[in-house]
Amino acid sequence: MSSMGSGGGRSGPGRMASSVDFYRRIPKDLTESTSLGAIMSLLALTIMVVLFVSETYAFMTTRLVTSVVLDPDTSERLRLNFNVTFHDLHCDYASVDVLDSLGTNRQNITKNVEKWQLDEQGTRRIFSGRNREVREVVQQEHSMTLAEMHEDGVHAVALTKETVKDFIKDHDMAFINFFAPWCIWCQRLHPTWERFAENVEDEELPLGVATVDCVEQADVCRANMIRAFPLLRWFHNGEAVMPDYKGDRTVDGLLAFAEKKVEMDDKYKNWKKDAERKGQEFTMPETNRPDHQQCQISGYLMVNRVPGNFHVIANSVNHNLNPAMTNLTHTVNHLSFGDSNSLKSRRVQRTLDPVPAEHKQFSPLNGGTFANHEFHRAFHHYIKVVSTRIDTGKTQDVIDTYQFIAQSQSVHYKVEEVPEARFSYDISPMGVVVGKEGRKWYDYLTSLFAIIGGTFTTLGLIDATLYKMFKAKKI
Repeated sequence: MSSMGSGGGRSGPGRMASSVDFYRRIPKDLTESTSLGAIMSLLALTIMVVLFVSETYAFMTTRLVTSVVLDPDTSERLRLNFNVTFHDLHCDYASVDVLDSLGTNRQNITKNVEKWQLDEQGTRRIFSGRNREVREVVQQEHSMTLAEMHEDGVHAVALTKETVKDFIKDHDMAFINFFAPWCIWCQRLHPTWERFAENVEDEELPLGVATVDCVEQADVCRANMIRAFPLLRWFHNGEAVMPDYKGDRTVDGLLAFAEKKVEMDDKYKNWKKDAERKGQEFTMPETNRPDHQQCQISGYLMVNRVPGNFHVIANSVNHNLNPAMTNLTHTVNHLSFGDSNSLKSRRVQRTLDPVPAEHKQFSPLNGGTFANHEFHRAFHHYIKVVSTRIDTGKTQDVIDTYQFIAQSQSVHYKVEEVPEARFSYDISPMGVVVGKEGRKWYDYLTSLFAIIGGTFTTLGLIDATLYKMFKAKKI
């Protein structure tokens, strides 16, 4: 009996374990299968599958999150990248300057700056410098004043609007000095130019030497597109020969230039005569190289992280610019801050894909053309820079870049002022952090259990309620 008692019942620990059983089983003969229960079971399975797929998709998908923080970038300097095309400014007269609130004043920056002279189609034609200072031309000093030189007569003919065309037409070759009385370089050149004209007469060179006062004869200078003073232009058979003279402003330098031009002209004439005598066709070599007034300036500047500006101004160490003819119409091909190559990473691009294009303001000025339709005006651009940190999900792929917003307006200058294309920037003390955020694995598992348990319980309650409502009453 004792053995049967011990075998027919559970021991003390087994009985205690079964007393805390949360999943007690109901004998099968006490359960009942119904059509309503089958429908609710299929509905429960369908709902659980749909919710499971949706929850899994949400778990596998990350979302973009942004936050505003104090600027995390503590570096002292900021890289500014630019590529700007000026449609009516010669590279010889383009100067890049930087100013800021710390007192920095760097003028005619050449380090890391490239200049390309463009042709009429906007194609790069002549490389105009990288890390190269513009050479200062030699100015000759004279013991005699201009008035003293004029005692024996004026040798450089002063031209007017009425006489300039006839002078160029009457001389196969003409060399004309376009000047302004207020120009300091013109004042220094006057004695040299007069002495040069006298030497041309003494050597009986077939050359007409003249001057044009661009203040008194403004229409003449405007028609000849005189943008800087003094401008020494050679004419041959009534046509201007480009480029303009840019050599030393000495009597010897000018005379050597003129003699070379005359000598080459004599050679061409002799070649033509020889060809005609032999019955051959002669084609005059092209000596006129068009000097288009388009300049592309590109490169980068390392600027202090304080409010400041960089500007492109028409300036020259050898000329005084003509404010009335300075046109700074320009196209911003590219303008950005920071390392522009960092945004080209595929991981960064994937991170930023969900962001609408209008919210990715890394280079909002790119492609913009700012045309000046009036003289004494130029566009100023006001830029607010915001540091942007892009977290791609990997520690080594945290990218620090910059976004900015810009406002541009045309500014009027005084008659005597030379316009400048200015880009003023101010760096915000706040920054934006952009990153991806996904769900944790335990959050995903909790949601799955909630879906299964919640669906099962809810539909079980509905099933029980409907069963009681529609159960036939027993008689």
